[in-house]
Amino acid sequence: VSQSRYKADVVPHIICGGFSCQDTEDALIDLDFLGIRNLLVVRGDADKITGRFNPNPQGHRYASGLIDQIMNLNRGVYHDQCIENPSRTNFSIGVAGYPEKHPESPNAEEDLFYLKQKVDKGAEYIVSQMFYDNDVFFTFVKRCRDAGIMVPIIPGLKPLSIREHFHLLPRTFHLTIPPALVKEVNQCKDNKSIRELGIEWTIQQIKGLREAGHPFVHLYTMGKVDNIVKISEKVL
Repeated sequence: VSQSRYKADVVPHIICGGFSCQDTEDALIDLDFLGIRNLLVVRGDADKITGRFNPNPQGHRYASGLIDQIMNLNRGVYHDQCIENPSRTNFSIGVAGYPEKHPESPNAEEDLFYLKQKVDKGAEYIVSQMFYDNDVFFTFVKRCRDAGIMVPIIPGLKPLSIREHFHLLPRTFHLTIPPALVKEVNQCKDNKSIRELGIEWTIQQIKGLREAGHPFVHLYTMGKVDNIVKISEKVL
C-alpha cells in the first residue's frame, strides 16, 4: 500500500532466522511480483536466552548466504529447480554495518572483513547501526573506504527516549554513549525530558552529518514515531 498509494519506496528486511531457503524464495517471488525491488538483508537476532543465533536447518546461517540466493534470482537461478522458464529478478541489496562492531564479532577488523565480503557478493548499500557520536560514524566510513568498500553508507540514528535506553542500548548493540550525552541525560529529571533531549541530540547529529556530506539518514523508530515526526519536521 505504501509503495503504490503513497509512492514511498518500501524496503523489507529479509532475515535468516526461522526461514528455509524455499521460504525465502517464495517471499522474494511475491515481492518481485509486487514490484518491490529494494531489500535490507540481515541475519537476524540471536536467541535472547542463549545469546546464540539458531538458523533454520534448511536455511542460511549468515546474511552472506541470503545475498548469494538473491543474486542467483537476479541471474534467473532459482532454489526450486522445477520452475519452468525462470525470469530474472532485479533486487537491490542493502546490508547492515556496525560503526563500533557487531556484538558477536571478536574485533572491528573481523567485522569489517565480513562487511566487505557482503559488498563483494553484491550488496549495493550499507545502513549503519545506531551511534550517538558522529565522529564514530566518520571513522567507520573512512575505514570502509580504506578497505575498498565504496558503496553508499547510510547513517542510522535512534533517538534516546527513556532512561533505560541509556543502559540497555550500549549492552545490546555494542555502542558507546559520548560523555557529553551522558552528562545531559544525568541532568534529566524524567523520561519526558530525556525524550526531548533525544530529539534535539538527533537533530544536531543530522545537521552535522549533512555538513559532512551525508544527506540521508535512517531513523530507528522501535515502533513509536512521535519523536521521529518532530525530528523530521526540523530537518526536512
